[in-house]
Amino acid sequence: MAETELANCRQAYATRMLARMGISGDERLRQAFAAVPREDFLGPPPWRMANSTGYRDMPSTDPAVLYQDVLVALQEERQVNNGSPSLHALGLHWLAPQPGETACHIGAGGGYYTAMLSHLVGSRGHVTAIEYDRELAARATASLAPYGNVEVICGNGLKWPKSPVDAIYVNFAAHRPAEAWIDKLAAGGRLIFPLSAPSLGGNDPLRPCSARGGFFLIQRSDHDFRARYLTATIFVWGHAASGTPETYRALEAAFRRGGMERVTRMRWKGPREGDEWYSQEDWGLL
Repeated sequence: MAETELANCRQAYATRMLARMGISGDERLRQAFAAVPREDFLGPPPWRMANSTGYRDMPSTDPAVLYQDVLVALQEERQVNNGSPSLHALGLHWLAPQPGETACHIGAGGGYYTAMLSHLVGSRGHVTAIEYDRELAARATASLAPYGNVEVICGNGLKWPKSPVDAIYVNFAAHRPAEAWIDKLAAGGRLIFPLSAPSLGGNDPLRPCSARGGFFLIQRSDHDFRARYLTATIFVWGHAASGTPETYRALEAAFRRGGMERVTRMRWKGPREGDEWYSQEDWGLL
């Protein structure tokens, strides 16, 4: 496909992905989706698409085939994918990175959504991308080389950021927010992460994919943390995330009961407060 036709394809794709999630009026995000070439972050074709039964070859090696709401394999054996564009449209919309802000993308994978963060914070902003897997971090470093406001680090995403940032976007599942995600969130900053328990086998071994959970938005104010449930998610489980089977089951039970749509605040390092939707000793959602 000619580059002009591909650019038109990206424009239509950007409009569809935002519309699918009911997002209107976010022209900066639409432009980011239209500007970033997805094929630059997926390796050479043939590309493999995830579905309910596994993976299959995409029907074409034309990059135009990538501009739909599908998961494309990055590491098929680990079930690591370049995730659903519509889901990330929703996440990035609520994260709302602004020009000149600092952002941290944790679990950056191949760097496709890092590139969108780069567009959103602009040349005066900065994005730090953290990826645990060395091979993926190397791929992201190469693919993001043209983006001068991005730094890629191979490291443990639970330990980042190291200094205060305005926006943190986490793309692996965890059963709780990491200390650094909360403690290094600047005043007025936003965190989005997939809260979930891991999928457990009969003897509780961790499987590669999380159980069903949800994207939560955490916003730091002067006196507390606001919280909002955004949508259901399934993400690969974070390498270094570790809890107990009892904690995982308690979180699964909270999701099964429902009511996460009513969450408005997060308790952090304080005593329990009344009827919390999900409650652990040192944090909770209510």
